[in-house]
Amino acid sequence: MEKFSVTLPLTGEYLTTVRLTTGGLCSLVGFNVDESEDYKVCVTESLLILKRNGFTTASIEFTVGEALACRVVGVEKGGEKEDGFEDEISRSLLSALLGKVEFVKDGENIVGVVFEG
Repeated sequence: MEKFSVTLPLTGEYLTTVRLTTGGLCSLVGFNVDESEDYKVCVTESLLILKRNGFTTASIEFTVGEALACRVVGVEKGGEKEDGFEDEISRSLLSALLGKVEFVKDGENIVGVVFEG
């Protein structure tokens, strides 16, 4: 197994870069186009959850093997915490696309998302 990780600011231009990188990693493990799109959505939604929970920076660690595992963790706080309604939608979407997803919490706040495709 190989690991690939990156730490990034949670701003729009970096989210696009993460989607492209995620697509490349999905290709490495043999995902088809639909699986790749679903996985990219899951990574993006995970980052948006962290952003809405007040994080300004996040770390993503991919583990590439027979499957593609992903761990998204908030690193730096300082942003404004937003209403949880959109988080509910994101959590439902992740659960529907992945089946098994772990939301790491510190009290009521989500501080990380872990999943495998």
